[in-house]
Amino acid sequence: MQILILYYSKGGNTRKLAEAIAKGVEEVEGVNALLKNTSEVTEDDFLASDGIIAGSPVYFGVMAAGLKKVFDDFVGVRKKMEGKVGAAFATSGDPTGGKETTIMSIMQAMLIYGMVVVGDPMSATGHYGVACVGAPDDQTQENARKLGRRVAELAKKLAS
Repeated sequence: MQILILYYSKGGNTRKLAEAIAKGVEEVEGVNALLKNTSEVTEDDFLASDGIIAGSPVYFGVMAAGLKKVFDDFVGVRKKMEGKVGAAFATSGDPTGGKETTIMSIMQAMLIYGMVVVGDPMSATGHYGVACVGAPDDQTQENARKLGRRVAELAKKLAS
């Protein structure tokens, strides 16, 4: 079983958060994390994954164009994504920089793809997904790990 952690990162902070999420996915027995940035992901990566956790820096309150392009380009496999688990994460340069609206823009695309969308667990923040300002600190990395684990566990449950 595979979970795709898909991200767009220009400065490296979103990549760091994606790496922490991948660690949580890998904690679940029988589940592998596939970490890909938007320039290297393929339709086959989407189709072979039982879940997708997608992340972006905040760009005008929504996901970066690079991540949106992936959802736009892969719309042909949309019906094959139905029932797979989706989750989102975001980074910003400012405490009020639109992290939640960015996460919601990612979740909207996942809902249109027919995915089962979840936020982060109550043991983390119990909100839309993991987010941070700048580079993820230790607590954010822990919350990211919990989100990755949650998606991997849910994907296993849905597959059984």
